[in-house]
Amino acid sequence: MSTDTRPAAARRRSAPAPRPGRGPARRRKPRGNPVAGVGSLIWLVIVLVPLYTLVSASLMRQDQALNGDPLAIPTDPTLENYDTVLDSGFLTLLGNTAIVAVVTVVLVLVFSVPVAYVAVRTRSRLSSLAFRTFLLGVAIPAQAVIVPLYLLIGKMGLYDTLWAIILPTAAFAMPVAVLVLSGTMRDVSEEMYEAMSLDGASPVRMLWQLAVPLSRAGISTVAIFSALQAWNGFLFPLILTQSEENRVLTLGLFNFMTQFGVNIPAVLAAIVLSVVPIFAVYLVARRALVNGLMGVGGK
Repeated sequence: MSTDTRPAAARRRSAPAPRPGRGPARRRKPRGNPVAGVGSLIWLVIVLVPLYTLVSASLMRQDQALNGDPLAIPTDPTLENYDTVLDSGFLTLLGNTAIVAVVTVVLVLVFSVPVAYVAVRTRSRLSSLAFRTFLLGVAIPAQAVIVPLYLLIGKMGLYDTLWAIILPTAAFAMPVAVLVLSGTMRDVSEEMYEAMSLDGASPVRMLWQLAVPLSRAGISTVAIFSALQAWNGFLFPLILTQSEENRVLTLGLFNFMTQFGVNIPAVLAAIVLSVVPIFAVYLVARRALVNGLMGVGGK
């Protein structure tokens, strides 16, 4: 038992200061991962070298591209290859592709957002079965249904129109869209739904005023994914269109390879011009894309 009769405050003031090294442990700095750093550097080189070669060769003349070093910096860069591509109807291809991408994104969002909301908010077995059946579309490749799809588009009178590309592209993008959106909407707190329900909000109001604003990351992910799928699609334009005025970029690039088969820089210039718009969209929305994909599967 202590024999010190001084007040507690006086004892605390006279207590010896803690020695250095005996205090609370300092927070350690996170260690670096050299293996991950080296791997990232290697992956960066693998990605950047082909892009550099693509742009560099598109600025060369034909003889330089065939006989020179593909990794060399162009000594006499020229834009003649880009002029050649632009004079060959490239802007028409770009316009058709933009129309297909925008309308596809609109259709996917208009239909997949309500479907995902119903799948999340409805607890019945029928809703769960319908949701799982709907997701079977992820496992069905487009090549497996291209023949019946060709016959259906012909019966509908849509062959050789942009709608013949838009409708199948949107249909094949919707299963993944519903999967992403349902995972994002499950992260919305149940208490928020109950609070709006007590205020007398209808399911439609809860969808547009609660679920949609809080699912913007998932909606952005779906929009980017659908736009990429529409922009890079090749099978549907090849089978379901025929005329020059309804061609899109992927089919146009295929024709450029035939038309300018010997002019390699012109083909590479067409590829550069086709990549720039969608690459710019990706750079702007890449953070929303990553955040939306992280929400897949719910809590």
